[in-house]
Amino acid sequence: MTGHRVDLAGLGLDRGGHLLLRRALAPLPRGARLSVYGYDPALRVHLPAWCRTEGHRLEPAEPTSARGPVAIVVRGEGRDGQWAGASRAGSSRRGEVEKAPPARWGLAARGARLEEGGPEPYFDLDDRDLVWSKVAPRLYAHAAARQWDPGTAVDWDEPFELPPDVEAAVVQVMTYLVENEQAALVVPARFLGRIHPHFREVVQLLAVQVADEARHLEVFTRRALLRGETLGSSSVGGRASLFTVLEESDFALSSFLLSVLGEGSFVNLLDFLVTHAPDPVTRRIAWLAMQDERRHVLFGVSHLAEQSAVDPRLRDRLRAAIERRSDALRDTAGLNADVFDALLLLSAGSWRPEAIEAGYAHVQRLRHAMDEGRRRRLERLGFPADEAAELSALHTQNFM
Repeated sequence: MTGHRVDLAGLGLDRGGHLLLRRALAPLPRGARLSVYGYDPALRVHLPAWCRTEGHRLEPAEPTSARGPVAIVVRGEGRDGQWAGASRAGSSRRGEVEKAPPARWGLAARGARLEEGGPEPYFDLDDRDLVWSKVAPRLYAHAAARQWDPGTAVDWDEPFELPPDVEAAVVQVMTYLVENEQAALVVPARFLGRIHPHFREVVQLLAVQVADEARHLEVFTRRALLRGETLGSSSVGGRASLFTVLEESDFALSSFLLSVLGEGSFVNLLDFLVTHAPDPVTRRIAWLAMQDERRHVLFGVSHLAEQSAVDPRLRDRLRAAIERRSDALRDTAGLNADVFDALLLLSAGSWRPEAIEAGYAHVQRLRHAMDEGRRRRLERLGFPADEAAELSALHTQNFM
């Protein structure tokens, strides 16, 4: 009789007894004998089937007494043996990803042991160079830690009074922001189901980006309706400009048009509103949204910079995307005139001629800052300074 034993008492294998058996066998060497005690009537039926499944051998116990063991389990390879030749879905170390994870990994956690067989879901964005950035894990952690609640991060009841025409200008700008943020939400959402789950930090980061844009939609809409019930205007040119981003199905080109060019310029616009907002609520929501948008831009630039380092043809594709979009929007009016006028009035602060003149200068400096920012980001992607300037000039006048 072996000294190794486990007493299941009245617990059957179908009610959790298998866990006690597995725990008792785990530290034993192969060939060791474990006496199984218990009085569940189904043990004698369930034990042989369980041993076959788990890779152990069952021996009958010597009938010494009614209180003796039900059977003897001889330790085999067990579950570890069954998994001995199993492959893994890459490494579980953070940030260490495979170049081309196979479809058979499916939804398995990165680094998990893989049982053979199962479905092979198709993810067309399954190449590391197409989606990955070294900054993705750190950027996701940053994004997750800095989520904010629209209901508490903004003091919606903070008192302020604006002249009707200034309030109308705020409403128009908020309407424009809502329109653009709707596009900025849809674009990353469309790629979530196409990226191989092996690149989970990128999927997580894009999911947070979608959540960011959802919050922006909420706060911009809420500010627009804070003092009234009517939104501003939406121009054909503005909607056409956003549609050219929506219809881009290539991940790299979509990220380029949205994050590197559009949201990059949007950061400048939000900074402009932080400076010239006529009330504390507008200033606060512009500042909150700007922090999120800076993160979106950083990921877009980082991942495209890494991709361009391994794919020398990428810059040609990026250039073609800008030129194609410029040609498509050649006959549109560009920035909604109502938005331009609203920005001018907000930065002017009054209707005095000299104030309007100063406001106009502020808006022109905004356009210049947007252009400079686009140039810097294009140069970061490897474009020469003169070409970066040329391509920046082709960017839509609708900012996004």
